Amino acid sequence: MNEVVGRDDLLLLTLDTLRHDVAVELAAAGRIPHLARHLPGGAWEERHAPGSFTYASHQAMFAGFLPTPAVPGPHPRLFAARFAGSETTAGRTYVFDTPDLVSGLAAAGYRTVCVGGVGFFNKQGALGGVLPAMFQESHWEPEFGVASPTSFEAQVERAEQIIGSLPAAQRLFLFLNASALHQPNWFHLPGATREAGDSRATHAAALEYIDRHIGRLFAAMSSRRRCFAIVCSDHGTTYGEDGYTGHRLAHEAVWTVPYAHFFLEPSA
Repeated sequence: MNEVVGRDDLLLLTLDTLRHDVAVELAAAGRIPHLARHLPGGAWEERHAPGSFTYASHQAMFAGFLPTPAVPGPHPRLFAARFAGSETTAGRTYVFDTPDLVSGLAAAGYRTVCVGGVGFFNKQGALGGVLPAMFQESHWEPEFGVASPTSFEAQVERAEQIIGSLPAAQRLFLFLNASALHQPNWFHLPGATREAGDSRATHAAALEYIDRHIGRLFAAMSSRRRCFAIVCSDHGTTYGEDGYTGHRLAHEAVWTVPYAHFFLEPSA
């Protein structure tokens, strides 16, 4: 990462609430072709989330604690704050001297931009402003939120506008929190109803919806130079397993998340 930071643009895309099992099934079945073509080997990596809900998980990720590989470690991290005795900071880790990765990248000359999605990024109250305030520039509109059936399209459009307005030499760290998978998501499945509510099937349909539009985001992020992209879930969620519904709880469906990182090469 010491070669990547300062050379490439950076994208952190969190597919909020995406379950690992659903992501794996859709990739294997060819239902998310635009995402799958970028996944190493065409498959998601199984990892453990650093938190069981959005706020906790993003606080950890912005401190450099991305989801951890779901096999015994230790696992060297991509990014880490300088911290004496850290067992996951290695020679290839990008080490920053600020309290969080966002300000660390800003200190390295990056323009840091947040395109929010779920309520923890909506800036409508004090708590909803904590995470966006880490960035030099942050965006949220109701059209980006969980209640919008076209949230991801709107978010991608804003990202395209941001990227298009930057000077060519300016490096960019773009964070986008995709809200489409978070409940309510029933409206992404044709024939589903508000009364029937959300389900594992509507969750899957929401991921297919994201896949239909993600190519635009990837194209924009690689339009100026190579981009290093991290695409992952911040946590999963439950749909009745063992009697549980939702997240912010200790269940396998919540703690296990899909993860991938890869380069987006600039278009010719």
